[in-house]
Amino acid sequence: MRGLRLALRDISLTIQVQEHVAILGPNGCGKSTLVKTLTRECYPLARPATAVRIFGRDVWDIFQLRSLLGIVSNDFETHGRALTGRDIVISGFFSSVGLWPHQTVTAAMEEKTAGALQMLGASHLAERDYSEMSSGEARRVLIARALVHEPKALLLDEPTTSLDLVAQHELRQAMRRLAHAGIGILLVTHQLSDIIPEIERVILMKDGRIVADGPKRDLLRREPLEALFGVTLDIAEREGHFHAW
Repeated sequence: MRGLRLALRDISLTIQVQEHVAILGPNGCGKSTLVKTLTRECYPLARPATAVRIFGRDVWDIFQLRSLLGIVSNDFETHGRALTGRDIVISGFFSSVGLWPHQTVTAAMEEKTAGALQMLGASHLAERDYSEMSSGEARRVLIARALVHEPKALLLDEPTTSLDLVAQHELRQAMRRLAHAGIGILLVTHQLSDIIPEIERVILMKDGRIVADGPKRDLLRREPLEALFGVTLDIAEREGHFHAW
């Protein structure tokens, strides 16, 4: 439930570790709520047949669970604090927003922070104030933050929202590098162009339900997508990238 509204209905879903999957659907269909259920920000109604099992377990310490899931969303707020890119990334070790005096930063943390920023092509952002970064730069820093504790999977919730074309391209290229590095990717989006070639499985959601789940080439076609979004579409593929108009 989200307030008085039933956000998800009759969901049955299994995703393997290191699998690359996209959840696609219109705004308000329940995609983000499904991800928040996986990260324990939302909980399903208590019913006999209801279960959410993550990495084989039903019960988790929330901080331990989130150390295994790299979460990147648009909800991150600095609350007015002056923080550098390095501060933001290192804070991922502590599940905090920035660093605080009682937190001890080790040399190993510094090394992993530098490595994560380098992987995202964002080493030059380490000393820059987060508030002065472009949307694309900030998004790459947040992905680096999600990677520092070497998660089993990376959850990306609408990662290209508010990004211009150049920043979208850079972010998708970064996602491809992460996929090739063996990091499982769960992408939540309403944009076909976000679905990088390495993602082979697509889940279609509408009105809080999974309406289709299968190979990308079976579902990213005109008929399923017109039914999903309720508009007439043309679909094109180029080198593993899909586009709709």
